[in-house]
Amino acid sequence: MYPTHITHYFEAIVADHPDRIAVHDGNTAVTFANLYERILCTANALSQRLEARTGQIVAVFLPKSAAAVMVDLAILYSGNAYMNLDVKSPKQRAKNILHQVRPVLIVTQADMVSTLPTDIPIFLLPSCEEAPLSAGDKRRVLALREQNIDTDLLCVINTSGSTGTPKAVALSHRSFIDFIEVVCEAGLVGDAEVVASLSPLVFDIFSFELCMLMAQGSTLVIVPENFAAFPVRLLELMVARQVTFLFWVPTIMVNIANMDLLSRIPLPDLKMAWFAGEVFPTAKFNYWRRMLPQTTFINLYGPIEITLDCLYYPVSRDLHDDEPIPIGKPFRNTGILILNERGEPAGPDEEGELCVRGTSLAMGYYNNAEKTTAAFVQNPFNHAYPERIYRTGDIVAYNKYGELIFKGRRDTLIKHMGYRIELGEIEHVIIDTLKLVRNCCAIYHTAAGKITLFYEAPSPLPEKEIRSSIGSVLPRYMVPAAYICLGELPRNANGKIDRFRLKESLNRDKEERIHV
Repeated sequence: MYPTHITHYFEAIVADHPDRIAVHDGNTAVTFANLYERILCTANALSQRLEARTGQIVAVFLPKSAAAVMVDLAILYSGNAYMNLDVKSPKQRAKNILHQVRPVLIVTQADMVSTLPTDIPIFLLPSCEEAPLSAGDKRRVLALREQNIDTDLLCVINTSGSTGTPKAVALSHRSFIDFIEVVCEAGLVGDAEVVASLSPLVFDIFSFELCMLMAQGSTLVIVPENFAAFPVRLLELMVARQVTFLFWVPTIMVNIANMDLLSRIPLPDLKMAWFAGEVFPTAKFNYWRRMLPQTTFINLYGPIEITLDCLYYPVSRDLHDDEPIPIGKPFRNTGILILNERGEPAGPDEEGELCVRGTSLAMGYYNNAEKTTAAFVQNPFNHAYPERIYRTGDIVAYNKYGELIFKGRRDTLIKHMGYRIELGEIEHVIIDTLKLVRNCCAIYHTAAGKITLFYEAPSPLPEKEIRSSIGSVLPRYMVPAAYICLGELPRNANGKIDRFRLKESLNRDKEERIHV
């Protein structure tokens, strides 16, 4: 029988493995038994502050740490939902998020209070060591969550909107429970995995890692934030902690491949590697697969509005360097529709927008009915009763093997010189086929009617040469007209290339643009 609350998994794990390490945070190791006691103590203090109200949203403003793990789970045990905030986010962005969601409390630590707005109550972490939980309080806390049902909110995760204003995605217990069940059923997660937890607290990946901890007894190895810039230290930590599982956005994996680090620091314990969130250049992926033959690699696809991911592809065949990695098939209990430009089911050789239906769908955008209505729409083929589907805005098609391939974003499909162009195809050719740069982003400057290429490189490449190379593969109308070299492309809060920021930079003068 499925649980109705994500924490229902946790008691069995604590009972069976009390002394197993739940969280490694630097030199600190927290056992499952200790973590559980701290969770219940904090949940008790929270519920007293909230006068035992449940179904509320509680914000968390803490650096990624064992304490943050504990607080998120304590909020769930109190019968409420958590919303993690980025402690390094610009103040205005955090203010916009808080204004939109209006959480009842912000959980933080004393030295961070001064950076927060004053119109939302602050809750400082209690010292559980000084005030252990009584048996009566423990029973009361455990009863709180039973006021929830599976369609109640588990968390709110903020994702960048196309206009630069964050969207607060509301996700339920049911959708997370369904995801953890199907990935375990598919053999993609084992018991007692040791997880290299690299994603920020604000990522949906981190929320899934919490589910792995509770449901499968996984150990979370908190990777220090600066290790992304020092991948040697990252790999050394993984070796030292005997990491068996990772779920990363491909950017750091590309950097590791570019530096050929796996030849110096192999990962013999890594059994499973998931990647999602953006396209993984196939040549760089092939490096990982070649260097780690014992590892199973899974490409996953899914916007945050679909609770992590809805499609998956275990890579089982050889892929050419210039061949895109398929995004696979739907998980059990997930349905997909592929609609062409006429709103009809796409034919076998036709591209179309991917739409998703099922339990995995988010509840919508919190306090934003307009955006919710625009993205979560009625199934156009069901006129009998209400049935929501999510329009992803992503264009897909089947390849010759019958595998689903990501072709690009609907909003990156442009008309230029009378031609329909997918900007992602330009990026793919430059990175994978020609291998001119390590990373790039093609932006259409509508006002100027030009395709502009932003690319990462230590110094600018000769424009004539790069233009000539691209022109040898792509037709003239697809060759970018302008080239801007950056040491590193800007990233949004979800770790993806910030296309909105790059597009906005095109309206500035050249001097400002170089420092985007």
